[in-house]
Amino acid sequence: MKGGITVNFSVAIDGPAGAGKSTIAKLVAKEFNLMYINTGAMYRAVALKAKENNLAPSNIEEICSLIETMKMEFKEDDLLLNGENIQNKITVPEISSIVSEYAKIQEVRKMLVKLQREMSKKFNVIMDGRDIGTVVLKDAPFKFFLTATAEERANRRFLELKSRDIPCSYDKILSDIIERDYKDSHREVDPLKKAEDAIEIDTTGLSIEEVTEKINSYIRNVIKN
Repeated sequence: MKGGITVNFSVAIDGPAGAGKSTIAKLVAKEFNLMYINTGAMYRAVALKAKENNLAPSNIEEICSLIETMKMEFKEDDLLLNGENIQNKITVPEISSIVSEYAKIQEVRKMLVKLQREMSKKFNVIMDGRDIGTVVLKDAPFKFFLTATAEERANRRFLELKSRDIPCSYDKILSDIIERDYKDSHREVDPLKKAEDAIEIDTTGLSIEEVTEKINSYIRNVIKN
């Protein structure tokens, strides 16, 4: 492995919706030959299957039973659910608007955190989410917290959806992001917050390459020393 990385090497990237976590985590993963685990995609998968089965967030027992039937794995950065690539299904506005309601369920978080920790024990990983540095990988040697203004994040999401020919409205995306920020940072279980030992990077006005290089150079310097 590059830089003499040892087993159980882990990188945690947290931050609000649209901060660039997934895109940047994938690039850092390639640089250091890490397995990329998008924890947000796992919560989106739960929301997708719950929606397909007409299970409201209040149907906690049924949702937990559903999760037990869900085999989740990552292949080439995409989430496979029971062997099916569901990446495009979980990144549409309909799922983005409901995922917080399922992600805040304590029993759901407990099940997925257990699965995420098991993955980190088997592989050298980079995970992104909202509680990686504070809950899932509390002992990760590298923790980063990415932020950006709500307007910048809404614009990124708007351009991404437009490029995929998905009908969307910038104003609706912006209001959804502001609402999501509030829900994520105020939920009772594992709220979005920066780990005390995380390095904060404001990505507003920075390119993906610039942010990635900041993270890569920090990791390289630590490995060297």
